[in-house]
Amino acid sequence: MINKKRLVEQLKIHEGVKLKPYHCTADKLTIGVGRNLDDVGISEEEASYLLENDIKKCQEQCNAQFPWFAGLTPLRQEAIINLVFNMGISKFKQFKKTIAYIQDGRFDQAGAELLDSNYARQVGQRSTDVANQLAQEK
Repeated sequence: MINKKRLVEQLKIHEGVKLKPYHCTADKLTIGVGRNLDDVGISEEEASYLLENDIKKCQEQCNAQFPWFAGLTPLRQEAIINLVFNMGISKFKQFKKTIAYIQDGRFDQAGAELLDSNYARQVGQRSTDVANQLAQEK
């Protein structure tokens, strides 16, 4: 029986551990411990795992940055997480009018302000969906 722990350590030494994509010596896009993204990609399970971690990180950032976030309905929290997921917390924090409207409970205005942005012009239907989600009662 193989010693999985020993093999993992050996592969980490030989392949290295890269947390950002890079091109290996065969010019294949690679990540992690030699994962060939060009030929192998990732599985549906791995994509779901990454997504869950990314959602958790976005939610933690929202809770840390916005004292009012926890008081929103789950649907509105999901809308904010969607925005942060898409553009990052730093970029979202630049939406000062939208954030002020949310903070004041003026969700229709928050949605309208969101729709009047370069973001909305770039992502199309996604911005409409998120704006409507902010305006929802529950």
